[in-house]
Amino acid sequence: MTLPSNDPARFAQAAGAPAPSAIATDVTGLEAGVTTLPGGAPAYIARPRTGGDFPIILVAQEIFGLHEHIRDIVRRFAKLGFLAIAPDFLIRYGDPQDAPDIEAIRAIVAKVPDAETMEIFDQALAYAATKGGDATRAAIAGFCWGGRIAWLYAAHNPQLLACIPWYGRLDGAHTPAQPRWPVDVAEELKTPTLGLYGGADPSIPAALIETMRERLKKAQAPAEIIVYADAPHAFFADYRDSYRPDAARDAWEKALAFLRAQGVG
Repeated sequence: MTLPSNDPARFAQAAGAPAPSAIATDVTGLEAGVTTLPGGAPAYIARPRTGGDFPIILVAQEIFGLHEHIRDIVRRFAKLGFLAIAPDFLIRYGDPQDAPDIEAIRAIVAKVPDAETMEIFDQALAYAATKGGDATRAAIAGFCWGGRIAWLYAAHNPQLLACIPWYGRLDGAHTPAQPRWPVDVAEELKTPTLGLYGGADPSIPAALIETMRERLKKAQAPAEIIVYADAPHAFFADYRDSYRPDAARDAWEKALAFLRAQGVG
């Protein structure tokens, strides 16, 4: 796999200066960089330098865009033997990395049609399969806004073997661009799913998580939601003050075990 040179890694301006706890995963033993999907969307991709038929993990970015934290997660998966790819499904409507504050980012995100996002992830999966990935062993993991996308994409593509949404919003404003939310697709879910949420996250209240659990149970969907009682939103984001090392470590281990149990990894 030959990739163009990576553009400079940086964290989103609105997320603040990165904390000392920010993890930096090197590219030793990897092929990693920015590429362009057939439909024109950029994507960050990484895989082991040698070998092939790698399990594929699609990574859905935070609301802050395809910045350094998400790229680092892609590299972490690649170090574990995955072909990991994070398509940038926001950039056509504005660059969250350059937005001055969270409200400016929300204005960008509100414009992004879910239908277009699903198409971009379809392209990313197909592209990964041409770069040494095994499309029959594919999963998605999403963080923050990308957690919402992970739920939706799992409903869109039931051939995925696993879905791991990290603190993705479960309900919100229903608009022409974003007409459905995870609570609306719970009954359609066929992909084994492990949701990882914080119990101290005011943006995703406990009552809403229980509603989601009830809908999943009623539909007999193969899904479980784990809540870390004292963890805030973005507890896995090691570059932010919200980072909770113990919860993040446990959730990462559970996520990897879940992928293995589903035949991915």
